[in-house]
Amino acid sequence: MQYSAEKLTEEKVFKDPVHRYVHVRDLAIWDLIGTKEFQRLRRIKQLGTTFLTFHGAEHSRFNHSLGVYEIVRRIIDDVFAGRPEWNDDERLLTLCAALLHDLGHGPFSHSFEKVFDFDHEDLTRAIILGDTEVNKVLLRVSADFPSQVAEVIAKTSPKKLVVSLISSQIDADRMDYLQRDAYFTGVSYGQFDMERILRVMRPLEDQVVIKKSGMHAVEDYIMSRYQMYWQVYFHPVSRSAEVILTKILHRAKQLFKENHKFKYEPIHFKSLFHEQVTLEDFLKLDESVILYYFQSWQEEADPILSDLCRRFVNRNLLKYAEFDPAKEYKKLAELTALFEKAGIDPEYYLVVDSSSDLPYDFYRPGEEEERLPIHLLMKSGELRELSRESEIVDAISGKRRTDHKLYYPADFLEDESTEKEIKQQIRALLEI
Repeated sequence: MQYSAEKLTEEKVFKDPVHRYVHVRDLAIWDLIGTKEFQRLRRIKQLGTTFLTFHGAEHSRFNHSLGVYEIVRRIIDDVFAGRPEWNDDERLLTLCAALLHDLGHGPFSHSFEKVFDFDHEDLTRAIILGDTEVNKVLLRVSADFPSQVAEVIAKTSPKKLVVSLISSQIDADRMDYLQRDAYFTGVSYGQFDMERILRVMRPLEDQVVIKKSGMHAVEDYIMSRYQMYWQVYFHPVSRSAEVILTKILHRAKQLFKENHKFKYEPIHFKSLFHEQVTLEDFLKLDESVILYYFQSWQEEADPILSDLCRRFVNRNLLKYAEFDPAKEYKKLAELTALFEKAGIDPEYYLVVDSSSDLPYDFYRPGEEEERLPIHLLMKSGELRELSRESEIVDAISGKRRTDHKLYYPADFLEDESTEKEIKQQIRALLEI
C-alpha cells in the first residue's frame, strides 16, 4: 500500500477542550505529530505574553495546530466528501498543510519576529523543505510532496480551494484560534456557531463558499473575531508585556554588539545577533530557553537589561496612557527630552505601541493586503459577496480601527529621591 493511503491499525484520538476529540487515522499525520519539529510547538505559547493578563492563556501552538487539523478533517471528510467539486486526491495535502501551518513560529511569536526580522511562514516552509524529520515524513508520500505542502502554506499553490481552507477570511485557522483563545482566556467573545458554519460550507473550484442560509452564523463569527481582537489580542496590559519583551531582546542585541561581558552569555542568541541564523539554531529556541535567559539576566551588570528582565519575570509592567500620534507628537518630543534629563532612557522606557485591525474587507485591487471576500451561495447558484447581503458586515467592511498607547515606568516617576521637579513635569504631561 502507498504511504499516502496507509491508515493506522487503530484510530488515535487526542482529548481536546474545544473540539472534544481530535481524530487521527492517517499514518502520515501520526508520523508528523511525532516529529521533533512538531513536538517543539508544545513549548511555544499560542498567545505569547497574554498569559500575564489572562492567567489561563497557557495553551500552545501544538494545541492550536491539532485543532486546525481537526476542523479541516471534519470539513473534507464529513462535508466535502463525495461532492464533485472536491478532489479527494488532495485530502492528505490539505490535512498536512493544516497541521503544519504554524511550524515556524518562534518563542513569543510576533514579538520575536519583529526584533529579528523573521517571518514565521518563511520559517515554516524552511522546516518543511529543509533537513528535518518533518521533511523526511513528507518525502515518504512523494518527492514533490514537501514543496506542495509548502506552496499551500505560502498561498502560492495552484490549488486555490485547498489554500482557502487554511488561509482566508473564514478558514480553519481562525475558527480554531477564536474558540480556543476564548476558552483559555475565559472570555465569551470568541464563541460562534462553528457547527452551523461547517454544515453550510461548500467547495467551489477555487474557494470555499457559504450557503446563504448560513449568513447569520458567519455574521456572528466576524463579530466574534472583532471582539476578540479588541478585548483579548490587543489588550493594553498584554501589549505592555510585549513592549518589555521586545525591549529586552533589543537591549541584549545592542549589548552584544558593544562586546558587553555578559554574566550569562547569550549562547542561544549568537547567530541571531550576528543575523546569520541557521534553521538548526532556530529550532533550538523555545520559550523555556528565552525565560531561562530572562531569569538569569536579572543579575546582569547592565541596569537597563536587568531592570527590564525583572519587570517581565515578576510582572512589574509599564503603565500606559492614551496617545494620539497625529495630535500629540510635540508632547512626545517634550516627554522624550524630560526623560533624558531625569536619567531615564526613553529608548527603553517611553514607548508608543500601536494596534490595528481590519475585521472584514472585500477585494480592492491595488490596495495593501488585498483580501478575497467571503461569498454566499444563493439558491439560484449565483455568488454574492457577504457585505452586499449583510447589513451588519457592510457596516464594518473596509473600516480599519487603530489604537495607540504610550507606555512608561510609573514606579520610576513616583520615586522623587532624584530629579523631583523633572518627574513632576513628566507626571503632569502624562496626567498622572
